[in-house]
Amino acid sequence: MLDPSSGRQFGTVPAASLEDTDRAITGAAAAFPAWRAVAPGDRARLLRRFAAVVDAHVDELAALEVANSGHTIGNARWEAGNVRDVLDYYAAAPERLFGRQIPVAGGLDVTFHEPLGVVGVIVPWNFPMPIAGWGFAPALAAGNTVVLKPAELTPLTALRIGELALEAGIPEGVFTVLPGKGSVVGQRFVTHPLVRKVCFTGSTAVGKQIMAGAADQVKRVTLELGGKSANIVFADADLELAAASAPGSVFDNAGQDCCARSRILVQRGVHDRFLELLETAVRDFRVLPPADERAQMGPLISAGQRETVSRYVSGADVAFVGSVPGTPGDGFWFPPTVVIPRGTADPVWREEVFGPVVGVLPFDDEDDAVALANDSDFGLSGSIFTRDVGRALRVARGVESGNLSVNSHSSVRYWTPFGGFKQSGLGRELGPDAPDAFTEVKNVFFAG
Repeated sequence: MLDPSSGRQFGTVPAASLEDTDRAITGAAAAFPAWRAVAPGDRARLLRRFAAVVDAHVDELAALEVANSGHTIGNARWEAGNVRDVLDYYAAAPERLFGRQIPVAGGLDVTFHEPLGVVGVIVPWNFPMPIAGWGFAPALAAGNTVVLKPAELTPLTALRIGELALEAGIPEGVFTVLPGKGSVVGQRFVTHPLVRKVCFTGSTAVGKQIMAGAADQVKRVTLELGGKSANIVFADADLELAAASAPGSVFDNAGQDCCARSRILVQRGVHDRFLELLETAVRDFRVLPPADERAQMGPLISAGQRETVSRYVSGADVAFVGSVPGTPGDGFWFPPTVVIPRGTADPVWREEVFGPVVGVLPFDDEDDAVALANDSDFGLSGSIFTRDVGRALRVARGVESGNLSVNSHSSVRYWTPFGGFKQSGLGRELGPDAPDAFTEVKNVFFAG
């Protein structure tokens, strides 16, 4: 394991083999009948106990994430707390996994939500804790067993959460964390017949491969993939608010966020003024060592990611940049960077950079703004800044995106649905209906 803020190694984690993966899947399948048979109230109590144990270890988990992922300490505490909150939220689901009684002639017709069995959850390196919880919490609540594969670069918090599950009383085999390569562990989730569903968060390219592989067994998938979200600023907006909040919307987690608003569209009449305000906000954005309580942004995850981001900026028309701590080569730092794309075909405008880089272009009117926002293969998130409620509603209905905010950049609440349009994904996570996605609906007719 490498500390992204220094580039120094601080530990190792052995990677699971194909045989290890098969044992874990078989163990999860063996644990499934007993787990699905646990009374709803008892399963709810176990999940609440799991949440309480996570809560008691929030600071420990946050410190691990700072060291392993380079997340700021403030973000890491929120992320560990999100695991706790998601477990608490879905602890209510076992007792509310309702079926229906449907009126029919000649008898009684009812439906049941039956758990699928073993669920494989594949977690990325950008948000290791929350995205893990978004998968395993509703799956466990619905009566499934889970094998979770953390990203190769960031396995430490997932492994510790797996230990905390056992400490909380979750039975052996019900929730298993298995670190390893995606080509070994993740691919086996796709091909193993005992895995009934795969949840994957990551790149669109890999998501397509998983979807294609799952077709062979008609296996269910939930895919949360890439993003290139638009932040649309109209001339009537509170420009100071829009500019001050823009850096956090794209540079949070060093831009390694599929919801990052990495395309800023500004109405032409206020474009220059917005850039002036944005420059001040970017230069004031606090890029500091991640353990510093004042830090708003830390380093990128790896040297490879830094090289990828650098290629997008090399030769681009850079408007202005922020600062980074330390000296060049000391950790995987990259400064917050604002570029002026050379049109909408520019790769920095069209492709997911996954780093602290944002492009700014002007638009003319509502129709132009919507057309530019939708000119993308992705549709995950986005923001609209305007004082006109009617305009906000029209534009929100017109933009092809799964999650939009008006006069804010809020993308994710665990009690509301999250997911994307187009190549940003398939299915929805979070919200009250998430457990249903881990069940089959069974219809039963009783003759009268």
